[in-house]
Amino acid sequence: MELIFIWKFVHVLGACVLLGAGLGIAFFLFTANRTQHPGVIAVTTRIAVVANLIFITAGMVVLPLSGWPLARSIGLLPLEESWIVLSIFLYLFVLLCWLPVVFIQIRMRDLAREAAMTTKKLPDQYRRLFVLWFCLGWPALAAVVAIFVLMVWQPRVW
Repeated sequence: MELIFIWKFVHVLGACVLLGAGLGIAFFLFTANRTQHPGVIAVTTRIAVVANLIFITAGMVVLPLSGWPLARSIGLLPLEESWIVLSIFLYLFVLLCWLPVVFIQIRMRDLAREAAMTTKKLPDQYRRLFVLWFCLGWPALAAVVAIFVLMVWQPRVW
C-alpha cells in the first residue's frame, strides 16, 4: 500500500508542477509582453526559459515515469484503460507543443535582450514568435487540464 501512495504522490506532484509552472510562465510572459518594454520582457523571458527548463522538464519526465508504475501497482493494464490511453495521447500532444515552445522562448529572450541592450523597439520577429508561443501554449494547457479531468474522473482508481 505504501508503494501505491508513493507512486500516486510523485505522479500528482509532477502533474501539479507541470500545470502550475505552465500557468505561472504563461502569466508572467503574457503580462511582461503587454508592457512592450524590451527590458521588462528580456528579464522575464530569461527567467521563464530557466523555469521552463527546470519545472516543465521535470513534470514532463516525472509523469510517464510515475504514471505507468502507478497504474500497474493498482492492478491496471495501462494500454487497456481507455482513459489512460487518452491521457497518453494528450501527454504526447503537450510534448509536441512544448518542445517548440522552449526554442521559441529562447529566441524571444534573445530578441528582447538585444532590443533592451540597444534601446530599440522589439522587432516584428518577436511579435510573430509571441503569437506562435501563445497559439501553442493554450492547446497544451487545455490538454494538461483534460489529463487532470481524466485522472479525477476515475474514482475507483484513486
